[in-house]
Amino acid sequence: MQELRDKYIHAIASATDEAALEELRLAAVGKKGEISLKMRELGKMTPEERQTAGPALNALKDEINSALAAKKTALSDAALDERLQAEWLDVTLPGRDRRQGTIHPVSQVWEECTAIFADMGFAVAEGPQVEDDWYNFDALNIPGHHPARAEMDTFYIHRAEGDNRPPHVLRTHTSPVQIRAMQAQGAPIRVIAPGRVYRSDFDQTHTPMFHQIEGLAIDRDISMANLKWVLEEFFSAYFGTKVKTRFRASHFPFTEPSAEVDIQCSWEGGTVKVGEGDDWLEVLGSGMVHPKVLQAGNVDPAQWQGFAFGMGIDRIAMLKYGIPDLRAFFDSDLRWLRHYGFSALQVPTLRGGI
Repeated sequence: MQELRDKYIHAIASATDEAALEELRLAAVGKKGEISLKMRELGKMTPEERQTAGPALNALKDEINSALAAKKTALSDAALDERLQAEWLDVTLPGRDRRQGTIHPVSQVWEECTAIFADMGFAVAEGPQVEDDWYNFDALNIPGHHPARAEMDTFYIHRAEGDNRPPHVLRTHTSPVQIRAMQAQGAPIRVIAPGRVYRSDFDQTHTPMFHQIEGLAIDRDISMANLKWVLEEFFSAYFGTKVKTRFRASHFPFTEPSAEVDIQCSWEGGTVKVGEGDDWLEVLGSGMVHPKVLQAGNVDPAQWQGFAFGMGIDRIAMLKYGIPDLRAFFDSDLRWLRHYGFSALQVPTLRGGI
């Protein structure tokens, strides 16, 4: 037994990794290990021999197991020390400089508009970007021969041959959201509908995908005067200065009467300044909601009336922040985004006196 002890204690002390240590455990105290085999021989001994050999073998087994556990702990500690030496980090060093992202001008202006209209009691309404033909055109009193329904202006969703369902389109405006909001909430109602819209157009001031925000207010005695007040208060808050508006008679299928709205401005060296001067700049279309549109939204035109308006978020962002080309909004140019982008902490605020 002394020879076994010396053999394994020395081998355990000399082990260099846990794999070698496991081999020694199996060789000494495993099922077929030397010490285990010795303990099986106790049955062949006389009672007097077992009284001497039994305790000695148990003591040897305990000593070997203790040596194995201690060596395993020592190897783990050594491995950890080696890892800590290799992976050390000086926590007193300054952090690495990382570029911060910026908020896109469209997202910033979207939030600014939402905050301003919310202060006037308008809730936000949303709807699908893929609309059926009825919500996008028919419910808005747009006749079948209208140019907006031509494939040169509207993106139609492909139908399989033999599929005769009414077509679906990428919505050309957020006006369908107004129909859905009226159907869901009824009257009175006061909502804005910001979102992405799609039209087949591409130049310096038009892109195939852009952003609109439309407004709808319906009550029993709403008039064009209320519309003018809402728009002037919005533009004054948005541009941070008192802004006058001018209404020009126009025609839209979904409003009657209809008006295009200009804002007061001046031009100096190719730069527009809003809220001063003798010039005017067209910014949106508006009018009183057509009775047929109210009926499509399940609102009785004999009891209720209201106004609607719509403007391009990208266009008013260009106007406020001096961005010359609409196409740059969607080019993903990091230089442009860093120049025109906004800090995440730059929370939209109301700049006027609503």
